[in-house]
Amino acid sequence: MPAHADSKTYQRSVEKYAMPDVTLVNQDGNKVRFKNFLSAEKPVVVDFIFGTCTTICPVLSAGYASLQQRLGAGSEKVHLVSISIDPENDKPAVLKDYLKRYRSRPGWDFLTGSRKDIDRVMKAFDAYIPDKMSHYAVTFIRMPKEDSWVRINGMMSTSEFLAESQRAGIK
Repeated sequence: MPAHADSKTYQRSVEKYAMPDVTLVNQDGNKVRFKNFLSAEKPVVVDFIFGTCTTICPVLSAGYASLQQRLGAGSEKVHLVSISIDPENDKPAVLKDYLKRYRSRPGWDFLTGSRKDIDRVMKAFDAYIPDKMSHYAVTFIRMPKEDSWVRINGMMSTSEFLAESQRAGIK
């Protein structure tokens, strides 16, 4: 078997999660009921990042930006959700500046909230970390009206992220 045959740096699984009924705040300062926020009639992609990260978060966000770019005018048909794991520092103005840096288009929300509520969301996705410095790459994709999420643990290249998004049903 060639050495490159299974060179993926991530693992894919299908999981079910129960979302907590918490209120978070988006980059515009608008409150959103998280549980309802994810039950939109469009595909949802979720990741956990923070605004001052210089390691994996920029890579994850570049993937979101590439997906929006590839979708072009249809980028609003997919709801991208980044959730801050540093709510003490990531206030709406920081979130808005962050999204501007990645030339985000409508359809990409960056959420923050109280530490307690952020922890509840991380635990709901089985992605809890006690502090931001122990974060790792994990991405979740769910198609409309499905209860299952595709969970991707690990770093994906942009082309792998786009391929996984398509595999999950995002066109």
